[in-house]
Amino acid sequence: MQKHHLLLGLVMGLIASTATAQQLDGTLKKIKDSNTITLGIRESSFPLSYLDATQKPIGYHIDICNAVVDAVKSRLQLPKLETKTQAVTSQNRIPLIVNGTIDMECGSTTNNAARQLQVAFAPTTYVTNVLMAVKKSSGIKSLDQLSGKPVATTTGTTSVQLIRSHEKGKNIDFKEVYGKDHADSFLMLETDRAVAFVMDDNLLMGLIANSKTPQDYAIVGEPLSVEPIAIMLRKDDPQFKGLVHATIANMMKTGQLTKLYAKWFNSPIPPKGVNLSVPMSEQLKAAIINPNDNPAENYKK
Repeated sequence: MQKHHLLLGLVMGLIASTATAQQLDGTLKKIKDSNTITLGIRESSFPLSYLDATQKPIGYHIDICNAVVDAVKSRLQLPKLETKTQAVTSQNRIPLIVNGTIDMECGSTTNNAARQLQVAFAPTTYVTNVLMAVKKSSGIKSLDQLSGKPVATTTGTTSVQLIRSHEKGKNIDFKEVYGKDHADSFLMLETDRAVAFVMDDNLLMGLIANSKTPQDYAIVGEPLSVEPIAIMLRKDDPQFKGLVHATIANMMKTGQLTKLYAKWFNSPIPPKGVNLSVPMSEQLKAAIINPNDNPAENYKK
């Protein structure tokens, strides 16, 4: 009788496994059918996703995405699953998720209500303040000093809207200049084509730390927004989102995510061995205790 029960259990397990494989849909089915998963990466989103000296994608969110890839390999029983990367920008990252070109966007995207109409997000893995980088020699310390001056931001981001919606920015007449990516926007500041670059604080810290003269810059101004940053996924794909959520939630529970944070924010990182020395925010600590995909609007309440 015991052997019969054991055999029955094995058969039922095989049936369940086969049924599960047959029921794959969305991103997991796409990955299974192609034996390929494609990660959208950023080339200058320090220290979340950027290129090292050999042009290899590295960073905090790259490490998290690689952990998800390992979970996908296990779930689909594809130990030789091919991982491809595709560089994306602030402007094309959402279209490339929606049209299936990339399966995850491992960059520096803010999770907000408007974007949730088009895409889905993994649990929040970083919380940023939007501030501005300036040259110390400019003397600029506040939004109300930007009137009549060129201000850089990256195409496809929300920074300009945040300035205009801020109490001190509503009546400021500044000139918007756009970089194609964060490195290009920072270059505008470096070459005096802009007096300020408005962006997430961690990205500004990384760009300054890796610039030619870090001592020449400062991060100043009134915080324009507190925003949750997360890995982006396709919308209406519960199988894949469930796997991603479970993987990241487990990383949070086991302390693996906290270790990755220490690696990228409180330790020397490539290419120059700079330590950004960014303490973990209270908002991120709370998100680790309670993994969630709450949009930025929730942080304003």
